[in-house]
Amino acid sequence: MGRKSVVKLLGLLMVVAFLFGIVQPAYTSNEDKMRVWVEFTPGQAAQAERALNGAGAEFHYRFEELNSFVVTVPENALNGLRHNPNVVSIEEDALRYAYSEKVPYGIDMVQARDIWDADGDLVLDAGAPSGAGRTVCIIDSGIFTEHEDFLGVNIIGGYPANWNSDTCGHGSHVAGTITANLNSFGVVGVNPGGVSLYIVKVFGDNCAWTYASTLVDAANHCSTAGANVISMSLGGTQKSKTEERAFATLYSKGILSVAAAGNDGNTAISYPGGYSSVMSVAAIDENKIVADFSQQNSTVEIAAPGVGVLSTIPYVETNTVDVDGVIYSANHVEFSSYGEAMGPLADGGLCSTEDSDLTGKVALCQRGDVSFLEKVTNAQNRGAVAVLIYNNVPGNDLFTLGEEIPGAPIALSLSQEDGLILIGKVGQTASLHSDIQWGVSGYEAWDGTSMATPHVSGVAALVWSANPTWTNVQIRNALTSTALDLGTPGNDVAYGYGLVQAKAALDSLGGGGEPPVDLPITATIETDKSEYTDRQTVIITVTVVDANNVGVNAANVAIQMTTASGSAVNLSAVTNSSGVAKSTYRISTRKTGKGTYSLTAMVTKDGFIPAQASTTFLVK
Repeated sequence: MGRKSVVKLLGLLMVVAFLFGIVQPAYTSNEDKMRVWVEFTPGQAAQAERALNGAGAEFHYRFEELNSFVVTVPENALNGLRHNPNVVSIEEDALRYAYSEKVPYGIDMVQARDIWDADGDLVLDAGAPSGAGRTVCIIDSGIFTEHEDFLGVNIIGGYPANWNSDTCGHGSHVAGTITANLNSFGVVGVNPGGVSLYIVKVFGDNCAWTYASTLVDAANHCSTAGANVISMSLGGTQKSKTEERAFATLYSKGILSVAAAGNDGNTAISYPGGYSSVMSVAAIDENKIVADFSQQNSTVEIAAPGVGVLSTIPYVETNTVDVDGVIYSANHVEFSSYGEAMGPLADGGLCSTEDSDLTGKVALCQRGDVSFLEKVTNAQNRGAVAVLIYNNVPGNDLFTLGEEIPGAPIALSLSQEDGLILIGKVGQTASLHSDIQWGVSGYEAWDGTSMATPHVSGVAALVWSANPTWTNVQIRNALTSTALDLGTPGNDVAYGYGLVQAKAALDSLGGGGEPPVDLPITATIETDKSEYTDRQTVIITVTVVDANNVGVNAANVAIQMTTASGSAVNLSAVTNSSGVAKSTYRISTRKTGKGTYSLTAMVTKDGFIPAQASTTFLVK
């Protein structure tokens, strides 16, 4: 469906992009201060806290499971803290950005209605899975709970106190894709009002970024609220090992986390989507072609609709241009002003220079050569009271200045067709109207991996609701193994395993019957050295990962050691949240001799196929 027909269907006048400027500094500096994670030695929290207080730290979070504080400290104190014996490591608290750009609606493309509306009558089929019994936690900009398409949706709560407001629209758009209600108006989500939502608001008035620590805190709130799926239409290119551990822990607890692959159109890895415990989602268009903005790298796991995705927002915009009694529909150029403006229409060309007088006029600029920011700034400096930018290809588009401009005039975009018509009306009076009304039920089509992510989150919950006894690992494997292969055959950097397919995934799991066969795991075993002497201690490490290379938590590890003398020694351990188990053995050559010692580890866990690994070491 084209953009104009979408607008007509929903009674809106125009579709506007929701774009975030993404600036990623090497570190976050504020008056020579830096916000960091400080990991302390287990059991030494009090000593580390005293050292941080002595350094003038401002405390933000304390994560018990991660043995970490998040603090802002003077940069000149960092070196001393790094050498404190109670501090294990210090790393920057990386920024996390909201991902979105502009955006088809993909409910049928991901086979959602093949599950709950097989006859296509837009009525929930009796007894069909609808997401009921599953909770999706959305970490975003909040939600406009009074939207007409959220009436009847089971929103169980949120965090912090203002979670149920959304001054950005991003979180509301994501929520609509997951579960806009099945009714006679608006849109419908992947789960038609069946799934439960828990909302954690991390984007405030900046509508652009938050910290990795805030994201971890948000994810922990999701876990406490009983979330099965965490949906994160956000990310940043700086990796955080502490954040990585946090999401690995959540994965080991049975939560499936889904995040955007990023919108920079390059090969950079976006986090948290880039962690092995999180599904990274690419964006495709209605022709199943990867979007040019969707990042492509080895961590992309799956793809979903992310271009022109129509969903719910908490506002309605009206943007028009009246010339000679004819009203032309327009788009608001992001970061320009709202309001009314009037003046003679003037042909500004490309508005790439400041060489002509536009005082009191409405500048008509063609797209091309310079940025929208430069066009508007040049026209403003030439005295223009407003700016119209018409496209250089057929149709209209969604433009942004990229940043706030103090006193910026009203700027609207027009289609190429309308722009060429107005060139013939230069000198006539143009009246511009641009306003935005918040706190109402609106709909817009946006692009972005932000829009692809909730499709996958929603599908995961929809499939999972058919049998809540399935695990997050089984759901993840079902989604990837049944995805519609796109692009290069097999798993690739653009589409991952391909387009997520809800019905195919559900069928692979038996359609809601008994769980599928046990899943495969891989085990490795190694020692800290290859050779030892009498009375030295051997440190034995066993690592267990699943098919997605994610550590398997709470797996039982039985280790049998055959010594040089032929005697047997039995050891045991249990893997941690990273899938690692450690054992030690002190050598006594008088008892067990010198020569080659062999180790065999047998790994077992319910729901997984047993795995085995072997190695040897030498005692001299």
